[in-house]
Amino acid sequence: MATPPVLEIKDLHKAYGDLEVLKGVDLVAQRGAVVSLIGSSGSGKSTLLRCCNLLEHSKAGEILFEGNPVSWAGEGAKRRPADAAQVTAMRTNLSMVFQQFNLWTHMTILQNVMEAPLTVLKQERETVENRARKLLAKVGIGDKCDVYPAQLSGGQQQRAAIARALAMEPKALLFDEPTSALDPELEQEVIRVIKDLAIEGRTMVIVTHDMAMARDVSDHVIFLHNGLIEEEGHPQDLFTNPRSTRLRQFLSAVAA
Repeated sequence: MATPPVLEIKDLHKAYGDLEVLKGVDLVAQRGAVVSLIGSSGSGKSTLLRCCNLLEHSKAGEILFEGNPVSWAGEGAKRRPADAAQVTAMRTNLSMVFQQFNLWTHMTILQNVMEAPLTVLKQERETVENRARKLLAKVGIGDKCDVYPAQLSGGQQQRAAIARALAMEPKALLFDEPTSALDPELEQEVIRVIKDLAIEGRTMVIVTHDMAMARDVSDHVIFLHNGLIEEEGHPQDLFTNPRSTRLRQFLSAVAA
């Protein structure tokens, strides 16, 4: 029997009041695959990502984690997840890396990485600390364990945020514009880490404005426009031979 995708979205709809942001979107993230979401600002990329781990509540459609559908209560704008334990399990296994790092400023970098495994997973401190130190070394900041976020560059903070996400040993990583707050030099530090994770076979869904990264690391690229999938496919096909006029316009604009 085939292994179900880590994450599957079917006909997802999301609105803020009268503004319909997602108008029926599908997404499949197979185990070990990298899916990138591209599109102009306001196309629904980040909203879709936040719906994936239930930070936002969609009004219709299915979300399945490892083949198990999310249980819902209510309908439309009043729809909410019905099972709190299921929400916790999904957020634990779908670790989010945000644009603005979201590190706890009063904790050292090591403490930031250790906090969730200790408090959420109730793991043993020595085991958690050993893994945290290895993860910080893995992302290239093993010498920064005892400093605070304010003492790091933006690129170092984002790498710490990636280590923190990995510390939960998630089934998939969700990246929301992980490099857009960084200058070009620091951006490359983070891109190198993401590329290494892709080589390792980590399952990732990435919202990005960086077309080179989307082309280089992705197995599948989705171009969103006005809350719908305008075009999707293998990155080589999308970036070298886009079929839709809107995608050609978008790629021309970001390349200018």
